[in-house]
Amino acid sequence: MNKDVRLLEDESIDDLQLKNLFLIQKKSGFRFGVDAVLLSNFANIKNKHRVIDLCSGTGIVPFLLYGKYNPKEVIGIEIQDDMVEMAKRSSKYNELEKIVKFERGDLKDISFLNKLGKFDALTVNPPYKLNNSGIINPDDKLAIARHEILCTLEDVIKASRKLLKDNGRMYIVHRPERLIDIFELMRKYKIEPKRVQMIQPNIKKAPNIVLIEGQRDGGAYLKWESPLYIYNEDGSYTKELNKIYGREV
Repeated sequence: MNKDVRLLEDESIDDLQLKNLFLIQKKSGFRFGVDAVLLSNFANIKNKHRVIDLCSGTGIVPFLLYGKYNPKEVIGIEIQDDMVEMAKRSSKYNELEKIVKFERGDLKDISFLNKLGKFDALTVNPPYKLNNSGIINPDDKLAIARHEILCTLEDVIKASRKLLKDNGRMYIVHRPERLIDIFELMRKYKIEPKRVQMIQPNIKKAPNIVLIEGQRDGGAYLKWESPLYIYNEDGSYTKELNKIYGREV
């Protein structure tokens, strides 16, 4: 690792406990959560793949994908300049600048998308909440990460269609209440839903996260995976979640 990489006063560098990888994050503010970990585990990535991650934030998903699957190249796309700069420093710290790369760009910019080329696989952890309150500060970093301020679900899926190779795969994490919107938009842009997994806090609570795999120009066939539970009834993490985090073999 490159120990010359600087940290700002409000930043920490966190051990991902995966292949000796580290991530620079803010000490307070937006930090990655279980969604990113679940998404990287759900994705089916091969070492020959060229992969792109949209709405990349500080770059957590690209680093997890690299650590788990060792793809040929992973590019993270993010619209917020400070997030991109932070992600690039993480890549430099991990000495992965030639493999795990980050670009500042707007998913609505077709000329920008054209320059990126085509990808075997695409991951995205987009903003979940509809921006319909009218009171959100557009400069609020947390709001941008959580609300559809700078891009909508349709912008994400339209861009995914543009970026994927023929039969390329898209992997998205979202909220179950948006499932119909996701399916409708995927079919609108000819990305066929192929696999779905619901994530539940525990066996007694309703799902609060959904993982979806789609295939560009794929045939109609949808597989439902068994649900994944985060917590046991006593509040401890389930064996399945501990395996995803690498705490159990």
